[in-house]
Amino acid sequence: MSLDAQTPVGDPLPEGPPKDAPIEFSEAQLLAEPEFDEPLIAGGVRCHGGFIDGEYVSPRTLVRMPAIDAWQSRLRLEGPGVVDISREFMPPHYPSLEQAKLLLRAGVQKPITRSLTMISIVEGFGAMIRDVPVPDLRAAIKEDLAGTALSHLTAGLFEAHARDEAGHRDQGGHKQMWEAARDLAFDNPRVPGDVLARLMQGRGRNRRPPLFPTLPEKVEGLIATMANVMVIEIFADDVFSWGEALLGDPEVSAAAEAASRMVSYIRADERPHVEYLRTALSEVRCRTLLTIDGGEIPGREVVDAILAQQLRGIASSRPREQREALHEEIRADIAEMRLSSELMRKFTALDDGWTFPRSEDDPIEIALS
Repeated sequence: MSLDAQTPVGDPLPEGPPKDAPIEFSEAQLLAEPEFDEPLIAGGVRCHGGFIDGEYVSPRTLVRMPAIDAWQSRLRLEGPGVVDISREFMPPHYPSLEQAKLLLRAGVQKPITRSLTMISIVEGFGAMIRDVPVPDLRAAIKEDLAGTALSHLTAGLFEAHARDEAGHRDQGGHKQMWEAARDLAFDNPRVPGDVLARLMQGRGRNRRPPLFPTLPEKVEGLIATMANVMVIEIFADDVFSWGEALLGDPEVSAAAEAASRMVSYIRADERPHVEYLRTALSEVRCRTLLTIDGGEIPGREVVDAILAQQLRGIASSRPREQREALHEEIRADIAEMRLSSELMRKFTALDDGWTFPRSEDDPIEIALS
């Protein structure tokens, strides 16, 4: 099954399944591969996915995508719909496309190489989702979970996600694919030695207290983790647009077509991640959570509050801090250049000044599709 990389992340899947489509799957089924005509080779590494009739097809989608489609169709028939994130909350990638092109045209490649390398490393961190503690949800949720994405988190969905991001065994994943796109575009650039140290700055933030102290800690933790990853994955769509456009520009890219295509393959692979997380959170949202003191909390109340908190954290203070840090890094990178102050002035003038569109007092309504 081919995924259209241009389909907007978060929109409904194109076609609904038959009414009698199965909704229970084994782990082996959710990890099953299509039969590829040829493999994807990225930077000399055999990566996941491959080509059928010349079109790229994402890995582990033979059953996984029809399964997500079936679960979402059931949600739309029986409930209010599937949670989504309004694009107004999506912070633009920094540096912007025009800022990045300005630097590259001036011969300043180091900040963009660093940025692309950081993206590849973060993708590799995605494998940690297989280690997320998943409690016994049948004991934590009042209603039946048969035939849901929730009942398949540890039966293939988390594992498929982890393999997509970091690769599996002798196959590379998104980490290697981003590295290949970078190396194609910039002709195997020298990677700055400070990438990992800069990436780790700001990590290990103070843990937030629970929003719902009467819920089992692992239940709120699982919902918060899925919400966090879903928001990050949806916001990453802007990174893909940026990467495809920048690395696909022959003015600044040594292998524009090949580098841009590589990013489009990653973009296609991310779609099932967004969709199964949207589905699982929506299934929690239309159910009832059981508290440790014998009470009940509507799932909608929990999911909406956690999503709102994640949105504020990921799209408000964090982008501002990252932009300020990157601004100083770029200033340092060009300090020795002739006319560096003029280049920095032009760079700063291209900043769109995006800010989160809600104040702390404004409620955030969770969209449904």
